Amino acid sequence: MTDIIIQVGTKGEQHVVVSEENTAKKYGSGLVDVFATPAMIAFMEMTAMKSIADFIPEPMTTVGTEVNVKHFHATPIGKRLRCESIVKEVTGRKIVFEVSVWDEDLIVGHGLHTRYVVDTIKFMSKL
Repeated sequence: MTDIIIQVGTKGEQHVVVSEENTAKKYGSGLVDVFATPAMIAFMEMTAMKSIADFIPEPMTTVGTEVNVKHFHATPIGKRLRCESIVKEVTGRKIVFEVSVWDEDLIVGHGLHTRYVVDTIKFMSKL
C-alpha cells in the first residue's frame, strides 16, 4: 500500500437541506416527515469520506466500517443542516472521525465513525 498521510485534526464540512427525499417517512425508518436517522448517518459518512478524499490516491478509497452516533433532535423539511467531521485517530489503514450535525440552532446528532483505506480493485475482487 502506498504511504498515505492523513493528519489528526483534518476537518470536513458539508451542508444539506432537509427534503422529502431524506425524511424518515421516505427512508422507511419512521412515519414522519423529519430528517431520517439513516440519512443523518449517510450525511456523516459522506462528510468524513470527502474530508480525506484528496489524501487517498487512486485506486485506493475508504470504506465505512463502524458508526456509533446519537440522533438528538428531529429536523423538519426545509431546515438547513451542517455536518462537521474531524479526524481523531489514524492507525495504519484505520481512520476514526468525530462527526456532528447541527441545524441553525442546536446540535442534531453526534458520535464516532470509522473508515478503512482499501485498494478498490482488491476490495471489489473479494466480493
